[in-house]
Amino acid sequence: MRLTKFTDYSLRVAIYLARHPEGLATIADIAHAYDIPATHLMKVVHRLAQCGYIVTVRGKGGGMRLARTPDKINIGDLVRDTEDNMDIAECFSAAHQDCPMLPACGLKSVLVEARQSFLATLDFYRLSDIMGDALPAGESLHPAIGSFSPTSPRTKQGRG
Repeated sequence: MRLTKFTDYSLRVAIYLARHPEGLATIADIAHAYDIPATHLMKVVHRLAQCGYIVTVRGKGGGMRLARTPDKINIGDLVRDTEDNMDIAECFSAAHQDCPMLPACGLKSVLVEARQSFLATLDFYRLSDIMGDALPAGESLHPAIGSFSPTSPRTKQGRG
């Protein structure tokens, strides 16, 4: 399974805002920190605001901040809310049911289970688990957004 750039950028915005809780951040701040075109971030920010992950303030001195504390933002939920298509194979789409192996194929059930396991793993984590340490003022993150360690402790807080 591969996440879209949209979801990748959504996670980066959330991580940036979690690392910078003071005041409001701008699209330009995040674009500079992660070397992402601001035009891409506009759509991401709009979706995150629609889904209730961030609060935006318009006008001079405006910007954005997290709508909730990082420990209240579930990574599995954020991925579900930003991925438009979680179909990991052609047969998942109702529009593409022309596979010659259907309906006798046993692969689809295995892929369904794999997708569920992927999302269940993400459900174990909160933004606070993946945000890393705050950076000194003015320090850029690009091109990497931090590292994920599969051996990091799980918080088993579940979805919500």
